[in-house]
Amino acid sequence: MRSAHRFSLPSLLLCWTAFFAPAQTAPPPPSPALGINLAGPSDWNTEFPFADTFRFSRPWISHENGKPFGKGPPLQTDRDGWLLSLPPNCSAEAFLSTSPRKPAGKYTVSYEGNGTISFSQAVSATARKQGLFEIDVADSPSPLSLKIEKTDPSDPIRNIRIFSHLPSEGVWRKGFLDLWSGVRCLRFMDFMKTNDSPLRRWEDRPLVSDASFAKNGVPLELLLDLANRLHANPWFCIPHQADDDFVRRFAEQIRDNLDPTLFAYIEYSNEVWNSQFSQHRYASENGIRLNLAEKPWEAAWLFTAKRSVEIFQIFSEVFGEKRNFVRVLAIQSGQNFMAEKMLSFNGTHRHIDALASAPYLTLSPAETPDRHHPLAAKEVADWTLDELFSHLENEVLPRTTRAIRDNAAVAKKYGIPLVAYEGGQHLAGVRGAENDNKLTSLFHAANRSERMALLYRRYLAAWQQEGGGLFCHFSSVSQWTKWGSWGLMEFYDSPPLDQPKFRALAEWADSIGQPFPKKLD
Repeated sequence: MRSAHRFSLPSLLLCWTAFFAPAQTAPPPPSPALGINLAGPSDWNTEFPFADTFRFSRPWISHENGKPFGKGPPLQTDRDGWLLSLPPNCSAEAFLSTSPRKPAGKYTVSYEGNGTISFSQAVSATARKQGLFEIDVADSPSPLSLKIEKTDPSDPIRNIRIFSHLPSEGVWRKGFLDLWSGVRCLRFMDFMKTNDSPLRRWEDRPLVSDASFAKNGVPLELLLDLANRLHANPWFCIPHQADDDFVRRFAEQIRDNLDPTLFAYIEYSNEVWNSQFSQHRYASENGIRLNLAEKPWEAAWLFTAKRSVEIFQIFSEVFGEKRNFVRVLAIQSGQNFMAEKMLSFNGTHRHIDALASAPYLTLSPAETPDRHHPLAAKEVADWTLDELFSHLENEVLPRTTRAIRDNAAVAKKYGIPLVAYEGGQHLAGVRGAENDNKLTSLFHAANRSERMALLYRRYLAAWQQEGGGLFCHFSSVSQWTKWGSWGLMEFYDSPPLDQPKFRALAEWADSIGQPFPKKLD
């Protein structure tokens, strides 16, 4: 991202104010900054952002006596996801955490209603009184789950809350807040369950009262609370099927509740150009229906541009003169043809404040190579770490740098800055290669290597030198698997500064005048 300048808070605010002035004012070159993509709500989340462990629990699994696991009849729940009743000879189980590393020790469990609750084998439970348990969670990789054995239909068990002994602030685990206290931006794409989102109407949105956020994402109220607590600009991804009323009410909530010194980044869905997601198919079908283009992929690009501008217009109407939001249009990294098509379509470039790409350091071998994945997994799996890093440094990094340069050039042509909605290493087998254990082990070893920190330093320097602004790493904390090593660290209690990727980002943030924690509990 750019030269290493140090800014005082007042000068930073002046910079943001000038940069995100109304679109007719040419913004000055943006300063580089570090943001983060937060890992999504699920029972396999290893970050534990919430003080209440139940918030990321898996939807209820129905069990029936005498039948295989999970083969019970459908369960009735209320709007918030709490059980209304149980069929005869049935129970309902919620997996609270399937992380192999979770906070061990004492937890307090509270609930309302009448019935019988049990816990998985990783837990010993002591009942204090009706509606209140104390449990002792073992230091074990075994899943942590809760099972409702009986519930009274006239007063069903509900509002289950499970708090560990770890310090908290409001609804958040304090260690989570401390870890990200230095970032400039929190991208909520996964936190909002953006990909393949079913949300259409405002009434469908996730609520704070939801039993779990694993189905539809974390509610907007809590996203705003987190941004305000960390004084970090939030990045919201509007669900691809959201109607105008949804968008308007979403904008009103941000206008009324976001710290006025912060800017909200607004993006239409996520990677609508990417054919693996339902948002792409939705955009493609609508683009063709509207005769925007004949080719389905191009129709998706142009519909993205069209719907983005419509969303930005609604935000402008809601915010009026106080325009502390940033209009983002995202493209595939290096794809300037796509960028040109979208930016020039009906003058889209006049209605956006930032062009976003994802300049990953990509190495994705396939079981059977093709033109998109020319390296064979079997060949790469036999590489040493030296051979792997030689390829990353001499082939992958230069290719990524060219993509950044190309995207920065088209952004400059239209007078807008380039930001990264995602980025980082992208070492993962595809098309069957994800099942090659030797390849996965090599990629995991690379992510633990000090040479990864060196590679990140060169990578971030290239981003800065080529004109990149905000850089949102993907992602925060997640366990490394055969599907990739996305997390800067794997577990909530991993020592951050012992992690090469985290340390490289922290050092880079410090070098550009962005204070970042150096000592974390």
